[in-house]
Amino acid sequence: MTQNILLLPGDGIGPEIMAQAVRVLEKLKTDGLDIRWDDALIGGCAVDATGVPFPPETLAKCMAADAVLLGAVGGPQYDVLPREQRPERGLLAIRKEMQVFANLRPAVVYPELVEASTLKPEVVAGLDIIIVRELVGDIYFGEPRGIEIRNGERVGFNTMIYSESEIRRIAHSAFKTAQKRNKKLCSVDKMNVLECTQLWRDVMIEVSAEYPDVELSHMLVDNAAMQLVRNPKQFDVMVTGNMFGDILSDAASMVAGSIGMLPSASIDANGKGLYEPIHGSAPDIAGKNLANPLAMILSVGMMLRHSLNQVAAADCVDAAVKKVLAQGYRTGDIMTAGGLKVGTVEMGDAVLAVL
Repeated sequence: MTQNILLLPGDGIGPEIMAQAVRVLEKLKTDGLDIRWDDALIGGCAVDATGVPFPPETLAKCMAADAVLLGAVGGPQYDVLPREQRPERGLLAIRKEMQVFANLRPAVVYPELVEASTLKPEVVAGLDIIIVRELVGDIYFGEPRGIEIRNGERVGFNTMIYSESEIRRIAHSAFKTAQKRNKKLCSVDKMNVLECTQLWRDVMIEVSAEYPDVELSHMLVDNAAMQLVRNPKQFDVMVTGNMFGDILSDAASMVAGSIGMLPSASIDANGKGLYEPIHGSAPDIAGKNLANPLAMILSVGMMLRHSLNQVAAADCVDAAVKKVLAQGYRTGDIMTAGGLKVGTVEMGDAVLAVL
């Protein structure tokens, strides 16, 4: 059966990197992959066209697709809008509506990019970890929330909240991910201060009984942030909540050399997913043919692997990126001595040539 993909280019560099992802999809389709795709609006471009960051038409297309591929959202021109109209609200809405609760963020240091990391080569060489982030709960979605007047001054408040069932389902995803790798799982919390994350730790321990082959450890989030910089290779799979995962995965991306290299997968209970590079819309370089499209292309690989069950095609995409790096092609964010500096389109050309 034909598999349907929805493309959401979004804002800033989103359309530029999505164009290179589409070139990869076109090549795979030419080579026999039975796929088709449509596109829709999200983020700032959706606000411009419809007044809202996540239009009902986009939601309907998301729910009908087998997988969704997203570029990036946001831009400084939207910061003055009411909060409910800002592009980032569209990102939160699509995650919530699709119930893509398990966010998989790999951080891999390719041999050719060891020097691109700001850490010493011996610290990052060979790094290959995955952060499993719970994506539709925690302080991002907790109620009550808002800004109000108390005792004559403004007070802002948000609620960190997790139910046992929410923790349990992300725990299963993390343990299953660990089983496919080196059978080591580190759960990150702040149980010494936050009752919400005491429950997180308790449930993780309970679920671990169902996975006796996986070694479970625990770490407080402040220590985990330090250890990611000090000795990142001690980790294999990390699992944590929405807020901590947002911060730690961005830190891991820079340990790996560039945020422009890291894809992500956000998956629901049935394997349907939302796939996107973890970087933002980078409005300062939008339209200049400077953006690194490799995280977007690697997100295509994750989509093929996790939602479309096209493992051979996914392997081809991943191998193409590795070979292009081995050939010396570099965008500005990953430029190293002796590399061949290219732009967005030229990097896409190189990947297509290998494919």
